[in-house]
Order: sequence, then C-alpha cells, then structure tokens
Amino acid sequence: MKTAALSIGLLVAALAMPAQAADISTHVLDLAQGIGGRSVPVTLSMRAADGQWVQVGQAMTDSDGRVRSFGESGAFGTGTYRLQFDMSDYPTASAAPFFPEITLTFRVSDAAGHYHVPVVVSPYGYSTYRGN
Repeated sequence: MKTAALSIGLLVAALAMPAQAADISTHVLDLAQGIGGRSVPVTLSMRAADGQWVQVGQAMTDSDGRVRSFGESGAFGTGTYRLQFDMSDYPTASAAPFFPEITLTFRVSDAAGHYHVPVVVSPYGYSTYRGN
C-alpha cells in the first residue's frame, strides 16, 4: 500500500515538472573588497501571463556570495524572470548603501539551459552579465 502511494506521488510530481527545465543561479561579487558578497537575500520572480510578478524562489548568498539554486525544484521553464538583491544590510547591518536594492530582469529562452546571472557591486555602482 505504501509503495503504491509513493509511486503515485512520484508520478504526480514528474507530471507537474516541465519536460525540460532551465537552471538559474547567481553570484554577488564585491569589487571593492575583492570577495563574494555573503548573506545577501535574493528573490527570484517570474512574469505571469497577466504581467504580474510571481515569486518562484528565494535564497541567501552563501559564504562565497553564491546562490547555486532556488528552492526545491531549482528548475524553471522559459519566460521572463527577475532577480532582486536586498543590499540594504550589505556589507554590514549598519550599512547605508547607495543602491539598497538591485533588480535584474532577464529572459530564459532555452528550457534546457543554465542561466547564471551574477552581479558585480561596488559602493556607487553595479554591473551584470550572463555567466556560465
């Protein structure tokens, strides 16, 4: 009985996932200090058909400034996505950064692709690119 329930649960989970799903990761690189930006909250959202943003993942950068995956699935379909970096407490809780939030919008066009979208930060600027 337990085996049948487990098999049905796995089948439902497999049917709910897209046939191919993209992987999204990010990295905060602190140019002024020459290190990864640790403990930065990052939210991943996807634009819905009605134009509204729907949160699909959230994470905190690790000790190297990386978010290797978002949530349990870590796999996303094609569409337009947005990464929001909460920089308000970076690099310390007493910080008053010029850019308290950084928002990056990008398109996932290859459902089987890996999308690494890092942000390079400095006290008065930031830059981004598609990494690997």
